[in-house]
Amino acid sequence: MKKTLIAHSPDADDIFMYYAIKFGWVDMKDTLFDNIAKDIQTLNEDALNGVYDIVAISFALYPHIKSEYAPLRTAVSFGEGYGPKVIKRKGAKLKRNFKVALSGKHTTNAMLFRIAYPEARVRYMNFLEIENAVIRGEVDAGVLIHESILTFADSLEVERELWDIWQELAGDRLPLPLGGMAIRRSIPLTKAIAYEETLTKAVRVAREHKERLSQMLIERDLVRIDAPTLDKYLELYANDESITLSDLQYEAIDKLFEIGYKHGFYDSLVKIEEYLLPSEYNALRFS
Repeated sequence: MKKTLIAHSPDADDIFMYYAIKFGWVDMKDTLFDNIAKDIQTLNEDALNGVYDIVAISFALYPHIKSEYAPLRTAVSFGEGYGPKVIKRKGAKLKRNFKVALSGKHTTNAMLFRIAYPEARVRYMNFLEIENAVIRGEVDAGVLIHESILTFADSLEVERELWDIWQELAGDRLPLPLGGMAIRRSIPLTKAIAYEETLTKAVRVAREHKERLSQMLIERDLVRIDAPTLDKYLELYANDESITLSDLQYEAIDKLFEIGYKHGFYDSLVKIEEYLLPSEYNALRFS
């Protein structure tokens, strides 16, 4: 059997959306799946370097890898009324050129933050280190992502929500595109479509068996948060809207790319639907 490696982040939503495969609830003919977990910026860099066939990425990265990777329609995370948070020590006043910790140059939150705060002095670090860096005073502020938006220390407070920045840039109608999956274009098309269908089924099955799967993840110490926090977090980032991209989500991704292009982050304007796998291929080929 061919072994296929799925590279995803160690945060709870990615683990939840993949583990229906890991636990054997979903499979694919002649394919053995394995997984590796890395922080999101490392995955973004790996995608830039073409390391993995299937990899989780920040949506803001995609225009940089569009020639080598196709976006998958599934395992997507959006914010709607919520998202990453700019945090600081309680009572602190931020100067215009404050020092800030971000989770990586190519993350969606970093792009939006840099547009909103062009004078801030940016330091990139692993997302797990950001909260403590703010507490210790190594930086004046940090952008928290993943589970830490729900669990940060009482000594910290929210300076600004990335959701509010997104609304100012994109309007108040669109969800905030954060992360998704990409697949290498050199994979034979029928195989790539099968991968997408399998991953879509995995996310759907995970949602259908959320309580059981969540319990298994906690019992095996596969997530960093307790059961109530996991339940709340999954409803934010691994919900029914994560199963397959909707028309509104396509529009939101295009708006993100438009904003990035307008502010000089991309060389050209990208429309996400022009780069998707042609899911109708098999029906046309075998009809």
